Amino acid sequence: MSDELNGTMMQCFHWYSPGDGTFWDEVSRRATGLAQAGFTALWLPPAFKGMDGGRDVGYGAYDLYDLGEFNQKGSVRTKYGTRQQYLHAIDALHAAGLQVYADTVLTYRIGGDSTEIAQATPYYQDDRLHPRGGPREIEAYTHFSFPGRRGQYSPFEWHWWHFDAVDYDAKTRETHKVYLFEGKHFDHQVALEKGNFAHLMGCAVDFQNEETRDSLLRWGKWYLDTTGVDGFRLDAIKHIAAWFFPTWLDEMTEHAGRELFAVGEYWSPDVNNLHWYLNRLGPKMSLFDVALHYNFHIASRMGGNYDMRRILEGTLMQQRPYQAVTFVENHDSQPLQSLESVVEPWFKPLAYALILLRREGYPCVFCADYFGAQYEDQGRDGRRYQIVMPSHRALLDTLLHARRHYAHGAQYDYFDHWNRVGWTRLGSEKSSKAMAVLLSDGQGGGKWMEVRKANAKFVDLTGHIREPVYSNDAGWGEFQCLGGSVSVWVEE
Repeated sequence: MSDELNGTMMQCFHWYSPGDGTFWDEVSRRATGLAQAGFTALWLPPAFKGMDGGRDVGYGAYDLYDLGEFNQKGSVRTKYGTRQQYLHAIDALHAAGLQVYADTVLTYRIGGDSTEIAQATPYYQDDRLHPRGGPREIEAYTHFSFPGRRGQYSPFEWHWWHFDAVDYDAKTRETHKVYLFEGKHFDHQVALEKGNFAHLMGCAVDFQNEETRDSLLRWGKWYLDTTGVDGFRLDAIKHIAAWFFPTWLDEMTEHAGRELFAVGEYWSPDVNNLHWYLNRLGPKMSLFDVALHYNFHIASRMGGNYDMRRILEGTLMQQRPYQAVTFVENHDSQPLQSLESVVEPWFKPLAYALILLRREGYPCVFCADYFGAQYEDQGRDGRRYQIVMPSHRALLDTLLHARRHYAHGAQYDYFDHWNRVGWTRLGSEKSSKAMAVLLSDGQGGGKWMEVRKANAKFVDLTGHIREPVYSNDAGWGEFQCLGGSVSVWVEE
C-alpha cells in the first residue's frame, strides 16, 4: 500500500455479528461514515451459502454460487442477508469510494447432499504421515448436487474424486480420523503441522484434479462479474498447495482487466513459515501478519514487563512490509473462538498506533474493536461466558485522522527503552506537517525525538496530555506519554 495513499481496511464483521439477515443493509448504511473516518477498503464476510444455511458464519462452505438466492440448507438468505442485499451493499461501498474484498473459502466443502461409496485409507488427525490400517470402503458425504440451485450459474457437481480426503465415515460415524481416498495423496507445499496439513476439515479439495481447478477458475470469474469486488481475502491457505494461487490470481486479474488485491490467511506465529509461503508466490499476494498479532497478544498479557524494543521483531511488518497486512484482532482470535489469542483491551490503543501510524504494512482494523461487541458463548471448559469487547472508536478515529493527514514521509525510530518507544514522521509533499508518536506499556515519561522542524509547536491529538511541546532550534523535542498509553503529537 502506497505511503502517500495510507490505505486502511476494516474487517467489518466478527464471529458473533447479528444473524438476522440485516447485516448487508447495515454495511450499506455505514459506507459513507466509514469512508469519512478514513477507511479505504472493507473486508466483507463470506457471502455464499454455508452448511448451516442462515446461521452459518460463512466458513462452512457449501455452495459458492448461492449468495443468498436459493432455498438450500434450510434458508434462502445467508446469515447476512440475500444476494440482492449483498450486491446493494457493494454498490454502496463503491459509491462511498471504498474498495471491497471478498472472503473466499477454496480449501474445503462441507454439507454434501448425499453419500458416495469409495475406498480410502485412514489416518489419525494428528498424524498424516502414517496410515492406521489398509484401504477400506467408506461412505462419505461427497456428492454436492445443489438441488436448490438446479444447475443455475454452473452445472458442476462435486464427487468424491474431486477431493483428497474427508474426516467422516457415515458407516462407522468416526470423527477422529482422516480418510485419504484411493489413488490420492495429501498435497505438497502446505503447512507441515500434523506431518501434512492439507486436510483441515470436511471434504478437502483436490487441487491436483483438473476438473476441480477449472471449476474454481470459472467460479472466480463468475464472482468477479457478478459482484465487481476489488480483491479477495483467501481463507486457510496453509492447507492449499502454494503452487495453485499464482495461476488462479493471474487468471482473476486478467479476467477483471484491472489490478486486484489479495491477502491470504496463513495462521502461524512463526514468521519463517510466512516467508516460506510468500517465497513460492512471489509478489502476487500479501499475508496477514500473524506473528505481529502474537507479539501484541503476549505483550498485552505481561502488564508492562514486555520488552517493547522488540515488539516488531520476527514479524512481516519488519521483514517484508510491502506484503504484510497488519492487524490487532480478528474473528478467529477474539474471545471464545478457535484461535483465541486475545489482545487485552488496555494494550489495543498501543497496538493500533503501531499498525496505523507507521510506514510498514497495510493495516486492518477489526470492527469489534471499532464498534464494540457483546455476546455469549461456551468456552473450551464447557462453561458459558458473557463477553464484552469495548469500543475504541474515539481513539481509532483520532489515529485514522493522523494516518491520513500526518503519517507521511521519512520515519525515524526510537525503540531504545524497555517500556517507552516512539517514532517520528517528517512529512512529504502531500503533507509537510511532522508527527511524533510515543507510547508506553509501563510508566509514562518523555523521549527526545527529532522532527526536523525548529521551534515548532506540537499538540497531542489524543488529548491525553494537554500541554504542548515545542521543538528546539535543532528540530528536536521532548515528547511525552502517560503510562500504559499513547500520545500522537502533530505540528500545528
